[in-house]
Amino acid sequence: MGRISGTTRLLAVLGDPIEQVRAPALVNPLLDRLGRDAVLVPVHVRPADLGEVVGGLRRIGNLDGLLVTVPHKIEICRYADELAPAAAFTGSSNALRREPDGRWRADNFDGVGFVRGLRARGHEPEGRRISLVGAGGAGTALAAALLENGAARLSVCDTDARRLHALLARLGERWPGRATGSAVPRVEDADIAVNATPLGMRADDPLPFDPSRVPPGGVVADIVMKPAETRLLRTAAALGRAVHHGIHTLDHQLECYAAYFGLAG
Repeated sequence: MGRISGTTRLLAVLGDPIEQVRAPALVNPLLDRLGRDAVLVPVHVRPADLGEVVGGLRRIGNLDGLLVTVPHKIEICRYADELAPAAAFTGSSNALRREPDGRWRADNFDGVGFVRGLRARGHEPEGRRISLVGAGGAGTALAAALLENGAARLSVCDTDARRLHALLARLGERWPGRATGSAVPRVEDADIAVNATPLGMRADDPLPFDPSRVPPGGVVADIVMKPAETRLLRTAAALGRAVHHGIHTLDHQLECYAAYFGLAG
């Protein structure tokens, strides 16, 4: 990381917990390579404090943008002045930037990053049967991106019935007949089974679904980035299933962030 001075521009990533975030380790070297006088710092924000913290951050004159991780991706939209189409459709955001007029615009790159990561590893979502566990901020973005990129059928599971039904209603309006929901994971005929919940961040977390029920030849994917080898992925690999790690999503979000925050120009 380059020397920080009075001219340094700031970016912050908000989350609770925050220890698991990988964005600073990837974004700060990118800023150095691009010769940008900027730094991304992690900020631990508990849900009850989000509004107050974001209000204060917006008043920092040299803060250019925010990245957002669990559990704030849905709630953060309340504090944006404008929602890009992806954020408006999903109702969640993982990036906000300050516009030249001082307004804050929110967007969501979780879905595009996940799909690009899948394709880069040889896991094409088009025409596939996909099971997605988690209808929160990240899961909503992944669901929309997977259908947008040609998933033949999407089964979404979430224990929060109200949240699940709201997501299915939005998906059904845009992609009628291609998404179904359940309170328990349905992975028995999935070509790709995805954990889009925080389960796996802690060693004592239960498995989000049983990878032994994923058909041989299926892919088990996780959006958790730390630890890199979650219990789900270790178990799936031991069963002979192909696995897809969370870091691949962030790897492919970097180009989105660079364009969104004007870093590459």
